[in-house]
Amino acid sequence: MFFLKKQKSSMEKEIFEQANVLDNLLRTHINDNNYIEFDIPTDIQKVVLVASGSSYHCARYTADLFGNIANIEARAIYSSEFLLKSAVPHESTILYVFITQSGETSDTNSALQKAKELGMRTLCITNKKGSSIWEGSDFQIDCHAGEEKSIAATKSLTTQMLCGTLLVLKYAAHKGIDIIPYIKDLKNLSTEIENTYKLHSKIKNIANHISKYKNMVVTADGISYALAKEASLKIKETSYINVYSSILGEFMHGHVAVLNNKQALIYISVDEMNYTAIKNLNKITDDYKPILCIIGSSNEKVKSKYNIDINCESSIVKSFCIIVIIQLLALEIATHLHRNVDKPHGLNKVVN
Repeated sequence: MFFLKKQKSSMEKEIFEQANVLDNLLRTHINDNNYIEFDIPTDIQKVVLVASGSSYHCARYTADLFGNIANIEARAIYSSEFLLKSAVPHESTILYVFITQSGETSDTNSALQKAKELGMRTLCITNKKGSSIWEGSDFQIDCHAGEEKSIAATKSLTTQMLCGTLLVLKYAAHKGIDIIPYIKDLKNLSTEIENTYKLHSKIKNIANHISKYKNMVVTADGISYALAKEASLKIKETSYINVYSSILGEFMHGHVAVLNNKQALIYISVDEMNYTAIKNLNKITDDYKPILCIIGSSNEKVKSKYNIDINCESSIVKSFCIIVIIQLLALEIATHLHRNVDKPHGLNKVVN
């Protein structure tokens, strides 16, 4: 097993706990016959995922997986936005999924109550048994992340993502879809994350260079956009840098003008880079000449300054590896800027 020689912060320690934590979570929720053991309502045709912060990014990622793997329509919505809507989906075949690390996120709990008042069936993904969200939901999935001391979500996020992935696979199996290949891939998850840890020195070098920029843009396409949003949040909350996230195609419609101010551009790609992404990134580099860092799959046709990738055949497993790269990048940018990553100014954790 790969370890850092010196771990200076809780955030760093918790990043490096993830391989073991995720392996334990898989063994907890999947039995020897590859059956996912938690309970779900089976007569579901649509899913609405409600969350805030990093948990929302998990919700967005999970919503994409529902469509890609289980062929179930799903959408993610911020808890606060859900509360402001006068009309929300409330058909009998909808499942509402609430994601919160602490189980005590006030707007997410209020959203749960709103859904229950409409007669909706509810399921929570949380790291806190016995919490308000746990007690209020019809179905529960425990993240088993253990205590997380750092304010920046690391292992609590990846365990949420894994629970969301297993939820999708459970529904896919119920529809007769063969999920065994996905289960086999997930059983290699801890090994691939251990391999990702070995990129730490390379990530640190990139962080030292891009930490010189006061503004950054993080872009992506498709399912990778949820990871881009998480990268933006992680860098913001640990380094206080102004970071903007956008789907790359939408970014080209006017938003790209922000690159007239010198800043770093990060592109995140779980899957192979498509023709449109190549064309857009090359146009950006030709017109604005930002420093370009690609996290994930690159392409020799794109003129990037930095590229950091992990060789992994499973796109789901690779998503987790990219999240770890993002976490380490945020950690090292903040460390280079002498920030307190465990206690960012003005931020508090609800519960551990």
